[in-house]
Amino acid sequence: MDTALIRWRSYASEQLSLLLRLVRWSVLGALSGALAGASSWVFLDGLERVTHWREDGRQWLVYLLPVVGLAVGAVYHYFGGRSREGNNLLLDEIHEPTSWVPHRMAPMVLVGTWLSHLFGASAGREGTALQMSGSLSDALARVIRLTAADRRVMLIASLAGGFGAVFGVPVAGAVFALEVQSIGRMRFEALVPALTASIVGDRVLHALGGKHSLFKALSPHITASLLLRIAVAGLLFGLVGAAYSASVHSLKALFARRVPWAPLRPFIGGTATIALVLLFGHDYQGLSSPLTARALHGDHLGFAVFALKLLFTAIAIGSGFIGGEVTPLFMMGATLGSALALPLGLDGQLLAAVGFCAVFAGAANTPIACAIMGVELFGGAAFAPIAVGCVIAYAFSGHRSIYTSQRVHTAKSGHRAEGSPRVGEWQQWRRNRPDRESQQG
Repeated sequence: MDTALIRWRSYASEQLSLLLRLVRWSVLGALSGALAGASSWVFLDGLERVTHWREDGRQWLVYLLPVVGLAVGAVYHYFGGRSREGNNLLLDEIHEPTSWVPHRMAPMVLVGTWLSHLFGASAGREGTALQMSGSLSDALARVIRLTAADRRVMLIASLAGGFGAVFGVPVAGAVFALEVQSIGRMRFEALVPALTASIVGDRVLHALGGKHSLFKALSPHITASLLLRIAVAGLLFGLVGAAYSASVHSLKALFARRVPWAPLRPFIGGTATIALVLLFGHDYQGLSSPLTARALHGDHLGFAVFALKLLFTAIAIGSGFIGGEVTPLFMMGATLGSALALPLGLDGQLLAAVGFCAVFAGAANTPIACAIMGVELFGGAAFAPIAVGCVIAYAFSGHRSIYTSQRVHTAKSGHRAEGSPRVGEWQQWRRNRPDRESQQG
């Protein structure tokens, strides 16, 4: 009897401890999500306004882009501090907490992204949402004096809240935050606050009047032939995601070598953007949402469309303009899918939706989050083809990523990467330790 009582008390104590942890992290996750939702609403509302203002007969603003790039670059160079590291700073602080995320990151990335879009740089919005959410949540963690371990979890929740709110995909937002930090590892200790933050962030944004684009629910007839052709397209989606990542990082390295004064880099990038606009028009500035909508509507666009968006965005981000990369990747994937639909004999709407999710899955190494995002955006009936596209794209994108601080916990070959090197250091790690990798597995 005494033994049974001891066991019951131990079980009751464990359940009470779990309940208290659940309540604590639900509250903290909700607070992080509220900050993410509110800041994302401010950002998206302003982004919509500046985009409409530019597109309403003010396309000439692009001719001021080099000067704006120089000014924003100078502010970041002289006053940005660690804010210059962007999303990679958040990932580094999750892996190895060292110092607080700067308070200035949120206002700087907000205004910097607005200016990028106002004057016509090809940039996205996810980076801004993540950095604002991360900066605000870390400020909260400082106020309530969280430990380093708890602060790590809070930062993961902030990524979930920012992603879920800015794209309207709360479940995918939570999984993205757990998945994006490392290839081959998910941090389930942050599951409760991440899911809470993502759901609350999305709800807060909607409560404030924020809206997201609604896409047509797809109902494809699933066959082995369909999935095989989707897999072929997924391979190409993965290669495009890898090509984009390699292009951006190569341009950043080139600018760092050739242009020592950092503010001059976006000036050069802005000048290059003007040249591209004169050659190819204004369709590839900003988010390029009309082209994405056309592809998802079933229009068959040419292969040049995704390639030009890749070029515009690589120059903008590679030269140092402020903004995200995910929305341009969505556009590249959707338009590439529309171009591949005819040669592969597939429905244009379906393959555009698969590409929308899969190119980002390859570029960010987040296939699970992107497959779930596909369900939230295009309906559950399309889950199988979208999942196949995302997984194949992930497999063929290699160990590249738009986030260079992402870690390689387990290589895509199945080998454990000791020390979890950063994606940006992966090739050097392999050269230095080929014997270790070949002995593992």
